[in-house]
Amino acid sequence: MKLRFALLMSLCALASSCQTLSKEECAVADWRVIGEQDGAAGYNPQDRFARHVKACTKAGVAADQTLWYQGYQQGLPRYCTPLNGLTVGSEGKSYANVCPIDLDAGFREGYDLGRIYHQKKSEISSLESRTRAVEQEIRADEELIRATKTDPREIYRRIDANRWKIRDMERETGRLQSELRRIEADMDNFRYSYASRT
Repeated sequence: MKLRFALLMSLCALASSCQTLSKEECAVADWRVIGEQDGAAGYNPQDRFARHVKACTKAGVAADQTLWYQGYQQGLPRYCTPLNGLTVGSEGKSYANVCPIDLDAGFREGYDLGRIYHQKKSEISSLESRTRAVEQEIRADEELIRATKTDPREIYRRIDANRWKIRDMERETGRLQSELRRIEADMDNFRYSYASRT
């Protein structure tokens, strides 16, 4: 029962149709505070408020768009910082283009660097996964050689080809890891640069 509840909650967190607020939260909602939290999280304002309306309509409560939007505008500058852009990008999260013009360039600078980091990490992870899959193929072929009574030369050739594949992938992984270290150094410099301005 607990496992099913945990799974349901996980699915709810992932699904866009899940309610943003419970009936109880709608009843006591401070719309300015909710808006400020949403702005600080960088939510798309139209989508986010529409989901609040949907959740609270079911509860028989009217959402206050004016107060919510005032709070949203207050929270947005906390989201739209260069360092937060770096965090958002490096975690592979999307950017809903919500930052005002005067803050957008700084946020995007961090976000773009973070996205490069995330992409490089994903490439390395994918290569490592493919390498493990080929290693598994080799182990299966070695087991096949031990179990077979037929000529194993074709299996040996396949094993050799897979070992060459692994060497190539390991070289490529090493190259990507070297690039990742350079990107991490750029990220450290970026953090230092913005921390020293405050």
